Amino acid sequence: MLAAGRSERLSGITKGSSKALLPLGGVPLVERAVRTLRDAGAERVVVVVGYQSAEVGNAARLAGSDVEVVEAPGWEAGNAASLAAAERLLAGEPSFLLLCGDHAFSRNALVPLAEAPGPAVLIDDHPTHDAWEEGTRVTVEDDRITAFGKALPDPAIDCGAFRLDGRVFDAYRAAAAAGDHSLAGAVTAMGRVAPIRAVPLPSESWWQDIDTPDDLRLAKQRLRLSLGKPTDGPVSRYLNRPISTRITMALSPARIPPAAFSLFTAVVGLWAAWSLSASRAVVGGIFVQLASILDGVDGETARLQWRTSERGALLDDLLDRMVDAVIVAGLALWLWDDPSRGFRTTVLLITAIAWPIIHLLVKKPFQVFEVPPSAGRRPLLVTLGMRDVRLLIVTGLCLVDRPWIALGAGLLAYVGSVLRRIPFMLMRVGRGIAERFRPLAVLLPRSMRGNAPAGAALPDDPRDAADRDLRVVGQEPEQEHGGDGLGAS
Repeated sequence: MLAAGRSERLSGITKGSSKALLPLGGVPLVERAVRTLRDAGAERVVVVVGYQSAEVGNAARLAGSDVEVVEAPGWEAGNAASLAAAERLLAGEPSFLLLCGDHAFSRNALVPLAEAPGPAVLIDDHPTHDAWEEGTRVTVEDDRITAFGKALPDPAIDCGAFRLDGRVFDAYRAAAAAGDHSLAGAVTAMGRVAPIRAVPLPSESWWQDIDTPDDLRLAKQRLRLSLGKPTDGPVSRYLNRPISTRITMALSPARIPPAAFSLFTAVVGLWAAWSLSASRAVVGGIFVQLASILDGVDGETARLQWRTSERGALLDDLLDRMVDAVIVAGLALWLWDDPSRGFRTTVLLITAIAWPIIHLLVKKPFQVFEVPPSAGRRPLLVTLGMRDVRLLIVTGLCLVDRPWIALGAGLLAYVGSVLRRIPFMLMRVGRGIAERFRPLAVLLPRSMRGNAPAGAALPDDPRDAADRDLRVVGQEPEQEHGGDGLGAS
């Protein structure tokens, strides 16, 4: 990864610091680039530094102490001169990915490039006008790149990501002899002796070259929009995420642990339940929806800063179940005939402690009821049973002072969520039985194996059919860190 430059066009933001140290989503660009390379499958990461080499090298090592850092003495000549400094460290490598450190990518954008069979360049064949004006354009003929240049008329531009091999160093020396120390010049010279494949940017991915303040704003916007999940429900997609992702991006420079957001959201949920138990309908309803919105911040922060973990997912799952349970308890206490403060405290406290424990105990035995996540269209019953929709319904009914209806709607959604899991459970049980007895099928006469004609092969694994049925019946998305378990209220 090349992180040697100074970037004078961003000096108003960097205040003279290296652009590689500029935070994006709370993560310095150099660290973000290292982690992006590892996501693409890179086994080693070598970072070439120049300007403020010590600071940039330390920031790169935030992604892991095993990051190799090399200083380029001639970095001011051009980015290909910076690449030349890594030749010794790359000796013997059959190929390597090359990334410009001032380019931001979505997490899986580099995977097709990493899987290319030979030298290749990641290209954007539908860039925006501004990106095309600023970018290095490429000429593509029969999926091969034949030229790079700022003045080419071609519509595609390179994304600052390459798969190369040792021949690029000889190509750089040839280009440098003619006075060209740019990476485009070196890769163009390499293309004269080795075909370079054009790899289009995946349609669901994004990238951004960060050279100006406008580029930085656009990168932040694209990064924020990427924090949603394809399995989000309608309320999360159109209401919760637009708010929670802005909160996440605003707080990202503080590098607050995701678990802290999970605990804070649980406190908001407890406050909502306490308000409902005291018949404070408006405050309780508002805090129910606020807890639903804030529930996305912990997972967004974890994905934004590569801080996901099984422990964090489990904590978020248990706290979600606790919040669901205490909200239902708060609604029930609202309907109670003037319960005392001590009684309300006791009920909510017991619920908050007991329900996560119960959920933890039954989670594994009841995994057979879990529904696979889906990003497609869902039946109405599935949509109404989703957590974001349930909490919005409860919020709306609380705001109009209808506790009976709110409690009934929540319970109805819960019961419907349980009932719709039964077909999945039966299919999974049947799949397990079929798998257990499948070896015995070869002992049966062919006429008893079904209606297949003589000479036909045995049917495929019964799991294939079961999986097809799963997609037909309908599926529910997973929660922010874990599945919507049977214990959800």
